[in-house]
Amino acid sequence: MGGKWWIPLINSLRNGNRRFREIERSIPGITTRMLSKELKDMELNKLVKRTVYPETSVLIEYEPTEYSPTFGNIIMEMINWGREHRRVIVEDLK
Repeated sequence: MGGKWWIPLINSLRNGNRRFREIERSIPGITTRMLSKELKDMELNKLVKRTVYPETSVLIEYEPTEYSPTFGNIIMEMINWGREHRRVIVEDLK
């Protein structure tokens, strides 16, 4: 699993952002260089599909693959763990 940006990236793509700048604008704090690196990593891991349209000005779009929703199971497990962990910490404070 990649860096801290994979979850926001999957979320951005699932919300319909397809072009590089759209994705970049939708994720506060990510740099252009980091976004480029993460998209390449995610493409290698079959979570993102990159399509190049060779028109007069080249258009590149990104989209989640059919496989990418399986990543959601991991996210839900992390959320569940976080909730349980918080409950344990709060109980210890009492």
